[in-house]
Amino acid sequence: MRTAALQERRNRQILADIVRTYIDTGEPVSSRAISKRFEESLSTATIRNIMVDLEEGGFLFQPHTSAGRVPTAAAYRFFAQEIATQATISVVDKAWIQKEIGTGTNAAEITERAGHVLAEVSNALGIVVSPAMGKTVIEHARMWVLPDGRVVVVLISPGGNTRDKILRPNRLFSQAELDATSDFLNRHYSGWTLEAIRADLLIKLANERERYEGIVSNALTLYDPTLLGDDGARQVHVEGAAQMVGAADFADQAQLRDLLGAIEEKHRLVTVLNACIEAPESVYVQIGVKEISESGENLALISAPYMTNDLVQGTVGVLGPTRMHYERAITAVAYVAQLFSEALSKV
Repeated sequence: MRTAALQERRNRQILADIVRTYIDTGEPVSSRAISKRFEESLSTATIRNIMVDLEEGGFLFQPHTSAGRVPTAAAYRFFAQEIATQATISVVDKAWIQKEIGTGTNAAEITERAGHVLAEVSNALGIVVSPAMGKTVIEHARMWVLPDGRVVVVLISPGGNTRDKILRPNRLFSQAELDATSDFLNRHYSGWTLEAIRADLLIKLANERERYEGIVSNALTLYDPTLLGDDGARQVHVEGAAQMVGAADFADQAQLRDLLGAIEEKHRLVTVLNACIEAPESVYVQIGVKEISESGENLALISAPYMTNDLVQGTVGVLGPTRMHYERAITAVAYVAQLFSEALSKV
């Protein structure tokens, strides 16, 4: 982002100082306040002229004629992309995040702790988005037949995530058939996604029907996404909603209701967070999230993908007011994504 107002280094530094000061205080920032922070010896008149240039460039606005300046969305975007992304995580935050996530003993605990950490460092929402069942890597499958003919299918993913479902297939299965089907799937498809397994089974059935018809037909029946209840939606874990209720940035109750409504309708969060998977940046920053709600223009989203078995599985991130401590939030999101990936591969 290099408009005319940001061509000079000192203009960029003054804008960064204004954003930092406003984030810290929540009050319009004066030229006098910046002169005390600025590393060069500049008069308040010079700083005031630069602030006028930044205002004309769309980076600041003045709530009242006698007041200082307040950052716009463009200023936050500049700060997040060019200043905060150069930051390194603090020693204190690094040790704390390691301790919090490291004490999780299973996938559910690790997910909860990751969300909690992200909410704490941002004073906003901590979000973990897990993949839809069809895109989940399956490590192991077990199946049992019940006395009434129903079948219990248990699918285990790397990291210990399990999905169990009681099915009523359109024909009766013997336990021997289920054992053979489970053994076939575990030998040939461990580490595949459910979606990829079904696609390959269909190819086998089309090309080598005589060889595979029985076992593959059984597997396709029992791995039917409809029977497994897979609607293609990602799973969303959210922490920190109570913090948002008390945030001064959401004193407007109508805006707060819109935001909390978006949290309940989690598919809106998923739609936005999915964008980070396709983004080239290791950490994705979006200033103004109108896809969430009418109050979304006052929100900022910071997210990063996490991996298992070298495959992107989902995202972790924070969603909060634009007046956010970006340097801490961005470095924490990046580190949580790294540790979350490592922790899931170990449990």
